[in-house]
Amino acid sequence: MHSITDLTNLRDALRDFCAARDWHRYHTPKNLVMALSVEAAELVEHFQWATPEESQALAPEKRAEVADEIADVLIYLTELADVLGIDPIAAARDKIVKNALKYPAPER
Repeated sequence: MHSITDLTNLRDALRDFCAARDWHRYHTPKNLVMALSVEAAELVEHFQWATPEESQALAPEKRAEVADEIADVLIYLTELADVLGIDPIAAARDKIVKNALKYPAPER
């Protein structure tokens, strides 16, 4: 198993994990984005009906469950970016630049 310390290591570990199970044939963009949507909805479930204060003070067991869902979302997002040949860090960096132009910070 790869030492997973960044997105490149994560991507490589996921490639190996899926290859060992012959799952790549199932990991089409359509299937991955559908799985990503399901996992994001499972993450939402943990916060549905919580007050803002409750959502910021998760009990240890709930926090562990949320961490698992965040991992699932990150895994599917990483696999989707890999299949599509998109560098997620570069995409995020570009999006931050676009957002800065679209939503300029107020002058002080």
